[in-house]
Order: sequence, then structure tokens, then C-alpha cells
Amino acid sequence: MLKKFMVGLGILFLVLFLAACGNSEEGEAEETTGNEAEATETETEETEEASEEEEEAQENKSLDTLSIGFVPSRDPEEIITATEPLKNLLTEEMSSLGYDIGEVDITVGTNYEAVGEALSAGTTDVGLIPGGTYVLYDDGAEVILTATRAGLNNDSDEAKDWNDNKPTDASDEQVTYYRALMIAGPSEKGQALAEKVNNGEELSFEDVNSASWAVMSSSSPAGYIYPALWLDDKFGKTISDLENVVQADSYGSAFARLAAEQVDVMVTYADARRDNAESWEGDFEREAPIWDETNVIGVTSGIYNDTVSVSKNSENMDDDLKAALQQAFMNIAETEEGKEVISIYNHEGYQEATSEDYDAEREAQELVQSLN
Repeated sequence: MLKKFMVGLGILFLVLFLAACGNSEEGEAEETTGNEAEATETETEETEEASEEEEEAQENKSLDTLSIGFVPSRDPEEIITATEPLKNLLTEEMSSLGYDIGEVDITVGTNYEAVGEALSAGTTDVGLIPGGTYVLYDDGAEVILTATRAGLNNDSDEAKDWNDNKPTDASDEQVTYYRALMIAGPSEKGQALAEKVNNGEELSFEDVNSASWAVMSSSSPAGYIYPALWLDDKFGKTISDLENVVQADSYGSAFARLAAEQVDVMVTYADARRDNAESWEGDFEREAPIWDETNVIGVTSGIYNDTVSVSKNSENMDDDLKAALQQAFMNIAETEEGKEVISIYNHEGYQEATSEDYDAEREAQELVQSLN
């Protein structure tokens, strides 16, 4: 009897023990579930806060207007028309790089100096200007990119070589420099100078001084600076020593003067005849092709390519905007539409540039100023 009682009591204690364990595990499970829910809620709140912070960090900066100035190396209306697509291209690229631009304002300066002065004054944000113009105004302008362009099948420093290998064509090679050419036109004096060069004879200063010349403004590398250095190297003279010089407002107008036989010689980038061959027989009403009626009588040393420069004094400009503009122009140059736009200046791409890249231009400027 006692034995049965003890067995029953043991079973009772076992049942109570198992029940207690079950309640303990259920409590622990409920506590765990509650803790997990609380942790999940905390993580969700933290994720939402981080997302809001990231969204704020990625919010684009706004610019009402981004102004861009171009130098008049071609007819101003032609430049305005050709660069119109740049407005949308640049707006889209800058948006992806953190800037919402209300308007891209494109202008063409009345001369090279006008764009340099606008950059220095801070009234223009970005300027596509030659190296010579940049170094003249580098107190108020900062270079951010150098243009690359297609090389030419002629790259000799001998004028006769250019005449023996007409017409000039583009090559597949990308280069960071170009040359300036002294081109004689169809006038009687122009033809006489060309004949002498093509016969292998050396020109004298009396020869070149007897001709009438069309040049560009004094900060133009191909239109003034390097031709002045060529004259100094050949004859110990400079452009200011020539008796018959007119300043043209663009290369297009200089070619028009050459075609009309108003001038005998013009100075320009190599080889601007490629860009004016159609106008020569069209707008300028010449009967023979430009390659038949013009000849090179002088070739300069290499000139470092054009720049994309920004204003140091623009209220819009800071390091972030400069970096975005660098990337935007390089990206645009990789697209077919972008290549079409920048071809107005014979640019084919851009690479990052520093002020030191243009030290040779500074030396050239100093030499020209000393000669004058």
C-alpha cells in the first residue's frame, strides 16, 4: 500500500515538473518574439533615417544660369547654331553629376579678349578659349581641360611640303597640338610669294613686307602670337613691323578678304582651308577650288591645344562645380551628338589640364610682348 502511494506521489511530482518547464519555455519564447519585434522596429526606423539622410545628401544643387563664352574663330552665327545642342547635353550631364541648371547661356565674344575679360570679371562661368588667351587672363581664369583633335596628314614645318601634298586631310592620330599657317591667296602678290616658295627659294622680309596681311587679335595663338614668332625667327621682325596689316574679326572674314584679293596673305590654324573649302566657291564666289588658289608660305612650331577654362571670380564657381564641368565635357565628347557639337572647333575630346601645361604659351606671350 505504501509502495503504491509512493509511486503515485512520484508520478504527481513528474507531471508538475513537466508543466512548469512548459510554462517556462512558453514565456521565454514570448519574450524572444517580443525582443525580435522590437529590434526589427528599431532597424526599420534606423534604415528610414539613413535613407532620408542619403536622399538629402544626393539632392542636386540648383544654378539659375550657367554662362559659356566662345571665341570667334569661326563665323559667330555658325558657332551659335552648331553649339545649340550643347545646352541640353550639358544640362542632362550636369543633372546626373549633382547640378540642376535652369538655363545654359551661350555667347560668342566680339574678339578673343572679350571672352578672357568676361572670365576675369566673373560675368561668364566657362570659356572655350585658346591657350594664348588663357595665359593672358589666367589671373581670373583657370584651365580645367585641354582639347584633343585629329592630326593631319601634313605636319611638316616646311611650307613647300604642305603645297606638294594638297589637299590636307585628317589622320587617325589624336594630338594635343596644332600649327599656324601663313597662307598666300589668289592675288598677284600672293601668287608671286607662293611661286617663290614652291621653287624652293627663301623668302626675304622685303617679300613678305610687300604683301598685305590679315591677322587676328593679339591673344590669338594661330592668328597672331605664333606667326609673330615665325617672323622673328625668320627675319628678326614681328607683325608690328609689317607695313600693311588688317585685323579680321574671325578666320571666316579673313578668308573672305583673301578670296576677294583684299589681302595677299592671312594667318590661321592648320588647316583652316578644310573648313572653308565650300565657302570659297560658294559664299566667296571663287571659280577654282581653295586648294588650287592658295598656298602655304610659312609654318609655325606646334601650339598646345585649346582650353576649357572657368572663371575664378564667378559667384557660381567652386571646386565641386569645376569637377562636375570637367566630367560633363569629357562625357559629352564621348557621344556622337557631342562630337558633332565640339567639331565646330575641330575638338574631338578633352583631357584634364593644369596651368603648367601652358607654360610654353606664357613664354611665347612674353617674347611677343618684348618684340612689340
